[in-house]
Amino acid sequence: QVQLVESGGGLVQAGGSLRLSCAASGRTFSSYAMGWFRQAPEKEREFLAAISGSGDFTYHADSVKGRFTISRDNAKNTVYLQMNSLKPEDTAVYYCAAGVRITVTASYDYWGQGTQVTVSS
Repeated sequence: QVQLVESGGGLVQAGGSLRLSCAASGRTFSSYAMGWFRQAPEKEREFLAAISGSGDFTYHADSVKGRFTISRDNAKNTVYLQMNSLKPEDTAVYYCAAGVRITVTASYDYWGQGTQVTVSS
């Protein structure tokens, strides 16, 4: 069982930056691939980025490539999402997820509760 807790969300002006963190419980964090997703009101959950257990492989959705960066620190059991050049359309609840294999789909095994990001124009 893995428990995930996101933090770092909040209100930011357009063009600003935020760094989201996702802290995981358990001693096998490095064996899990991690992903970041978001869901805006009345929209489907959207894949943003994923990273392998070792951190050697990352993948970012075209919609955020060049603005968002996923990373992880296995010593701290934490995965991050650095978000730069934020736009009002980035407003959503952001979720981290853990799974046995890296994927761009929502088929991860464990999910956090989400953290709200609001970007004002």
